[in-house]
Amino acid sequence: MSTTTVSPVEAVRLPDPYPFYARLVAERPFAFDEALGAWVAADAAAVRAVLGSGVLRVRPVAEPVPAGIAGTAAGEVFGQLVRMTDGAAAARLKGAVAGSLATADTAYAGELAARFTREALAAGGEVPYEELMFGVPARVVAVLAGLTGGADREAARAIADFVRCIPATAGPEDREAAAVAAVRLRELLGPVLDSAAAAGPEAAPGGTPGAASGAGIREGYGAGRAHGLLAGLVRAADREGLVDLGPLLSNAIGFLSQTYDATAGLIGNTLVALARGAEAPDTGALVREVVRHDAPIQNTRRFAAGAFTHAGSTVEPGQQLLVVLAAANRDPAVNPDPHALSPGRVNPVIFTFGAAAHRCPGEPLAVALATAVVTELRTAGWSATATPAYRPLANARIPLL
Repeated sequence: MSTTTVSPVEAVRLPDPYPFYARLVAERPFAFDEALGAWVAADAAAVRAVLGSGVLRVRPVAEPVPAGIAGTAAGEVFGQLVRMTDGAAAARLKGAVAGSLATADTAYAGELAARFTREALAAGGEVPYEELMFGVPARVVAVLAGLTGGADREAARAIADFVRCIPATAGPEDREAAAVAAVRLRELLGPVLDSAAAAGPEAAPGGTPGAASGAGIREGYGAGRAHGLLAGLVRAADREGLVDLGPLLSNAIGFLSQTYDATAGLIGNTLVALARGAEAPDTGALVREVVRHDAPIQNTRRFAAGAFTHAGSTVEPGQQLLVVLAAANRDPAVNPDPHALSPGRVNPVIFTFGAAAHRCPGEPLAVALATAVVTELRTAGWSATATPAYRPLANARIPLL
C-alpha cells in the first residue's frame, strides 16, 4: 500500500488503515494531496496547528450551509450548529453548549444505556447491533433532553434521517428526508426548550418538568430528570448573554446528531477490539483507549479564509485541508508506543474529539454511553467478528457487525 494508491479518505474503510497513517506521519506530515485537491495534516504538530488556527474555518467562506439544503429546515439547523460555524457569536453559543454538556449526568446516562441495551437483548434472536450502536445512544440523549413516552424513540429515528444531509455525498432523497426530520425534531424539542426557558435560568439543575414529560420521566426513567440538558443549555446561554431560542433549539438537535455516528463507531470499534483479543477487565478504560487507538471519527476538514503557513508550506485562501485525527493519535512524538492498545494509558494525547475552539465537549457522555452498552454485551456473552467490513463513509469508522 502506498500514498499514491490509497487516499486518507479511502483509508477510513480499510481493515487496518494505521500502517498507511504511520507512513503519512513519518513521510508526509503536512503536504498537498493532488488527488484530493487538499492539504493533508497528519502528524500531531500539524493537526494542532490547523485546529488552533484562526484563519481556518469549518465551512467554506462562500458556502456556510451546503447548497443542497440551503433554505430548508435542515439547512437552518445546520447553519446554527456550533460545530459548523465560526466567529465571536458562534464562540458564545459554543460556550453555552459546552456548559450544558458539562452538567450532563453521565452516570444516569450510563444507567439508561444499560437498561435500553438489556431491553433490546431481551427480545431474543440475533444481537441487534444497529439498534445498540445507533438507537440506544440517541434515545438516551433524547431522554436527557426531556423526551420520553415514545418521543425518545421517535427522536432517535428522526436524527438518523437528519444526519443524512451532512455528508458531501448526500443526494436529493437524503436532503428531503433531513428536512422532514429537522421539522419533526423541532416539534419534539421545542416545547421542552420553551418550558426550560420559562422556568428561568435560576431554576434548579434538571429544570421544572412540564406535566406530560414529567409524568413520563417519573413512570419510565426516574423523577426529576426531565429537561436536564436543555435546562442546562438555558442556564449556560443566560451566562453568555444569549436570548434567542432559535440557535439553542438547533443545538439541542445537535446534541443528538453529534451523538449519532461518533458513539456508534466507538461502540463498534470497542467490540472489534474485544473480538481481536483485547485484554480489558475495565471496560471503561478500554473504551477510552479505543477513542485514541481506533478513532470513530478519523478526520475532519478545514477551509482557508486567509493564508496559513505551517512547516514552511503555505495554504492559500480558498484551499481546503483534511485533518487526519486518527493519524495524529498514533504519532509517536506525543504517544509512546502508539500502535499498542493499552487500556489505562497514562495521559494520552487524543485528537479524536478535536482541539481548540472546536473541541467537542461531548467526550465524557460518549464514553459513558459506549461503556454501558459494551458492558451489557460482555455480560450477555455476545460474539462479534474481528474482521468486519466498514461503512462507506468519508470520515467515520463504523464497522458493520
